[in-house]
Amino acid sequence: MFKALVLNQNEGKTTAAVEQLAISDLPEEDVLIKVDYSSLNYKDGLAVTGKGKIIRNFPMVPGIDLVGTVEESADARYTKGDKVVLTGWGVGENYWGGYSQYARLKADWLVPLPKGMDPIRTMQIGTAGLTAMLCVMALEEGGVTPERGPVVVSGAAGGVGSVAVAILSGLGYTVAAITGRAETEGYLRALGASEILSRDEMAQPPRPLEKQKWAGAIDTVGDTILARMIAETDYSGVVAACGLAASFKLPSTVMPFILRNVRLQGVDSVSCPYERRTNAWQRLLTQLPENALGEIAQIIALDEVPDYAEKITNGQIQGRVVIDLNA
Repeated sequence: MFKALVLNQNEGKTTAAVEQLAISDLPEEDVLIKVDYSSLNYKDGLAVTGKGKIIRNFPMVPGIDLVGTVEESADARYTKGDKVVLTGWGVGENYWGGYSQYARLKADWLVPLPKGMDPIRTMQIGTAGLTAMLCVMALEEGGVTPERGPVVVSGAAGGVGSVAVAILSGLGYTVAAITGRAETEGYLRALGASEILSRDEMAQPPRPLEKQKWAGAIDTVGDTILARMIAETDYSGVVAACGLAASFKLPSTVMPFILRNVRLQGVDSVSCPYERRTNAWQRLLTQLPENALGEIAQIIALDEVPDYAEKITNGQIQGRVVIDLNA
């Protein structure tokens, strides 16, 4: 028997409880994993609290990422004892996810743990860190360099934003961080941000073209903030967008794209090809400053998840929340 956080729904209300399960209760998939760590992000928080329509099939074990050790495998790529990491693929939403001491998953969803990266550091980085690195890669591939000018990051106190600020700063970029909480300024400056911008100010509807300020931008929010970042991006600059926390709408015009050749690059860690995911994890091993992780992540036990889910949906958490499945 092992522990798992299981979500159920009764008369439209979602409930979350730690239950005892057997291996036979798990879905039938290629690889059985003993889970070491998972993480809690905003989407997980919506799922656990029932504040968002994230999960439609119950019962469900939430948790969109995990790291652990292979116990059994029907796929020749993995053998007992291999360390693996999973991010995305609808796990924790459509398939049982990481808030469980054991999980069964499709082999295609997994990536071997990079040599030299231990499990806890992997989940300190997690889906948020992978997404942040993919955003940085999108900027680089569009020709954005530290020499070209500053980069702005929205939702900077969140998981993706925090890691993005730390990576960019470590690579030598000048970074402006957008946040809605003044109390996070010290935290963001410790990660390497040189300028702190107010979310309320950046959320003001922009004109079709604003003064050029940014060589590149990473957006984790969407809606008006994304529109403003686009309107303020330099000629031939790149905006990497990965989040829809505010809205899926984009109140912009074609003018930045035509008159300034601004490029909008979508980043999705779920459907990202295996080779690109593997490359991103290898870069995270070497290019995310080691000392940033202590600032970015806090570690909790499985039974603390419901309380922290409430906090994260209320905007009371900064950085990453890692769940120790062995605690």
